Amino acid sequence: QDFKHLRALCLSQGLLFEDATFPAHISSIGPNLLPEDKLRRIQWKRPTELQRNPYLIMHGVSRFDIMQGEIGCCWMLAALGSLTLQKQFLENVLPKDQGFQNDYAGIFHFRFWQYGDWVDVVIDDQLPFLNGRHLSVHPRTSNEFWPSLLEKAYAKLWGSYQNLHGGYLSDALVDLTGGVQVQFSLKDPPPDLEEIMKAADKSKCLMACSTSGQMRRNIEVRNGIVQGHAYTVTGVVKIRYKNGWKHIIRIWNPWGYVEWKGPWSDGSPQWEHVEPKCREALLRNKDDGEFWMSCENFQEQFSWLYICNSTP
Repeated sequence: QDFKHLRALCLSQGLLFEDATFPAHISSIGPNLLPEDKLRRIQWKRPTELQRNPYLIMHGVSRFDIMQGEIGCCWMLAALGSLTLQKQFLENVLPKDQGFQNDYAGIFHFRFWQYGDWVDVVIDDQLPFLNGRHLSVHPRTSNEFWPSLLEKAYAKLWGSYQNLHGGYLSDALVDLTGGVQVQFSLKDPPPDLEEIMKAADKSKCLMACSTSGQMRRNIEVRNGIVQGHAYTVTGVVKIRYKNGWKHIIRIWNPWGYVEWKGPWSDGSPQWEHVEPKCREALLRNKDDGEFWMSCENFQEQFSWLYICNSTP
């Protein structure tokens, strides 16, 4: 589908685009994602029906724009959260020639890497709602729609929303970058894991991690970590702590809430032994799904680390 041609056609006819290849219909959701009575209650709405002033992007793109919906696509959203930190990759996926302000015709497009090529995926902007709530990822700011529309394009690429319900972080990292990914088992990590992560952070690699628990997916344990879940690694630093140095790792949960409650978490006493200037620069004491933890706790709580970059 040719985005520019289709948009020009819709604008000339005064119509909003309706995508016959991925329609606003149960077939695009998939038959087994929800019980039948819920599937029948799904309504499709355009952002212009929901908000007086919808935007594709407001004040730039950030991981904090994303809050996971009903669909278990944390593997894709963890990769997306990492992508928001690397603007050089982001522009490939999210073309700038679209929005709700100029030449709006209910049509959008996003690009994903598939088998050696960037594929342009065109969608209409009808989004699925159940009981008045976004079925898919929902934005933290109610009138910003890039996360929901990008997820819809990815669902189209995969065939249905149902096909996003559980997947591989490694696939999503490559689909969003065309890069090379490596993965490390944290049950048997390389001895220089801290240095690898610091180098990856410095080289602007995408990083994500996952917890084990295939049978107990999305179960939150008492320490705040979710089993069978994917997270984004958003920072790695070495800081002065007491009389020495400490490696700590910053991690973000695509749910947009539920955080680690152990050492180095938002309100933990460890921060009292860090210089105030450094503490102020690093600690965002908010319920936004992001938290710090030590490298030791990271290895205990997570099972895999994924690193992706445009070159080996």
